Amino acid sequence: MSCPICKKDAKEKYRPFCSKRCADIDLGKWMTGQYAVPSERQDDQNELVDAIEEAAKKLH
Repeated sequence: MSCPICKKDAKEKYRPFCSKRCADIDLGKWMTGQYAVPSERQDDQNELVDAIEEAAKKLH
């Protein structure tokens, strides 16, 4: 399996990525909205803000 970010061989520790760096790049893309999962649900904006803030607290 190759890393979806840089295409190098994936390492077991970071699978499906090759390194922490590539895993962090991927996470950053999710956090900035470069990746998105389509949904038909009309989410409440406050609910989204709360979820993002909670996720950010878990990273620190």
